[in-house]
Amino acid sequence: MLNHTHDDAVQRQFSPQARAYLASAVHAQGEDLRQIADIARAHPGARVLDLGCGGGHVSFHVAPHAGQVVAYDLSQQMLDVVAAEAARRGLSNLAICRGKAETLPFADGEFDLVMSRYSTHHWEDPGRALREARRVLKPGGTAVFADVVSPGEALLDTWLQTIEVLRDPSHVRDYSVSEWTRMLAEAGFVVQGVTARRLPLEFGAWVQRMRTPDALVAALRHMFGIAPDVVRAHFDVQGDGSFTSDNAVIVAKKPG
Repeated sequence: MLNHTHDDAVQRQFSPQARAYLASAVHAQGEDLRQIADIARAHPGARVLDLGCGGGHVSFHVAPHAGQVVAYDLSQQMLDVVAAEAARRGLSNLAICRGKAETLPFADGEFDLVMSRYSTHHWEDPGRALREARRVLKPGGTAVFADVVSPGEALLDTWLQTIEVLRDPSHVRDYSVSEWTRMLAEAGFVVQGVTARRLPLEFGAWVQRMRTPDALVAALRHMFGIAPDVVRAHFDVQGDGSFTSDNAVIVAKKPG
C-alpha cells in the first residue's frame, strides 16, 4: 500500500522526473531566472540557499556569483541530478542537502540570500517554511520567491487550483500576491518588490512533465472545454488546452 503523507506525494511526483526537470525549458530559462541571477550578482560572495531546488536551475544561475550555494530539496533523486550537473559545469561551490522546507537543518543567520522558485506551491505549511527561511537569513538578508500566483478572484482561483491538483496531486496552493504579502509579513519579512509576468504553457509538455495519468489528462481537457468565457479569456486557453499562467517574483528583506 502507498503511504499517504504529503511528503510521500511530493516524492512520488518528482523523484522519477528529476532529469526531466533538469531538461525542462520552462524551468531552465526565463526572465525570472535572469532577475534572480541579477540579485545574486548584486551580492557577490554571498552564501545562498536554493530552497526546494528541483532541477537546480536557480543554483546553476547564481553559483557563478556566490561564495557558496546550498541546493536543498525533499527528493534525493533531484539532488543527485543537481550534484552531477554541477560537477559537469565545474560549479565546485555548490553543495546539496536533503530535507523539508518547514524544518531547515541550518543555524540562525547562516545565509545572505534565500531563493525559491516553483517550490512554494508544494509546501504543506507555508507559514512555517517562511518563518524558517527568515530564521536562517542574516539580519538584513534577502529572500526571493518565484512561483505561479493566483489571480486572486474567486472564480479564476477555483479553476486554477482545480487544474493544478488534477495535474499534480502534490500541489497545495498557488497563492495570490495579496496572500503572499500577508504570509511574508506574518513571517517577519518586509516586501521590497513584486515583479509580475505571464508564462505560456504548452498542454502536452505540462502534463507529461508530471506523468499525469490518462484519466486525469482527459479530465483536464474536459475542464478546459467547459471553462467559462471569463476563465478562458484570463488564462488565454487555446484549442489544444495550452494556456497562460500568472507568475511573480517577490523580493523580501529580513529586518536588521
